[in-house]
Amino acid sequence: MRARSFDATDDGRLTQEMKEAYLQDGFLILRGYKTTGECDALRERMTALIDAFDPESIASVFETGAQSHARDSYFRESGDKVRFFFEKEAFDADGKLIRNKHEALNKVGHALHDEDPVFEAFTRDEKMERTAKDLGLVSPLLAQSMYIFKPPHIGGEVNCHQDSTFLHTEPLTCTGFWFALEDADETNGGLYGVPGGHLGPLRSRFHYDGDGLVMEKLDDTPFEDEDRHAPLVAPKGTLVILHGKVPHKSAPNRSPRSRHAYAVHMVDGEAVWSADNWLMRAPDKPMRGF
Repeated sequence: MRARSFDATDDGRLTQEMKEAYLQDGFLILRGYKTTGECDALRERMTALIDAFDPESIASVFETGAQSHARDSYFRESGDKVRFFFEKEAFDADGKLIRNKHEALNKVGHALHDEDPVFEAFTRDEKMERTAKDLGLVSPLLAQSMYIFKPPHIGGEVNCHQDSTFLHTEPLTCTGFWFALEDADETNGGLYGVPGGHLGPLRSRFHYDGDGLVMEKLDDTPFEDEDRHAPLVAPKGTLVILHGKVPHKSAPNRSPRSRHAYAVHMVDGEAVWSADNWLMRAPDKPMRGF
């Protein structure tokens, strides 16, 4: 099964065919949305941020399991900051970092779009705003951003999930904008999505219950079988848009190639942000739009 894709328009507006594909599939693949130069500028900026980062200052390992998140205040408090999260396999059995820091990170998040001028310029542009509004987001707000590395050989698997599990509004409006900063396909840990899977229920919610984070089951419907997951092949510069309820995942990267990507999640300011969401921001750093 191959997912359909389109050449992006110059101004970010969506054609009727694109809108219909998104409504049917729950995702939309737009080739050439960002230029090679724009992608390279983001990668160069991240290289500079890592150069300035001292791994000895933290030892946070990002895992997709909710219990790991719940124990990690470094993660909990990252909603309005720029923080660094390692791959699990970057450490030996004694917890010693055994990889070069540039090849040891899982991601950097979750407020690059607010806290770094290069990432803000990439994110807050009129083209992206037009696309978001054409998707139906009346007042798009930028909830979080992540630079994702998928380093060679040790890039970890991301299990099948729905983004509205983690960024919940009433009604549901979470929408993911995933940019391929390098070619991403089945060979280096690329994305997979379930066409039409967004028409099913939201299975769970990850949220605060008192002082603790919990994964609450909302619906027992299992995720679709493996043969329903289509590879979302994304050449460098491609934007993959993900509906908040579409089940998607990424495979581990055991190849010698990295798979850098930048992901932004938006919600509609017309919806009600769930106060118990894991992602919290300081009162003087509210979510902003474009």
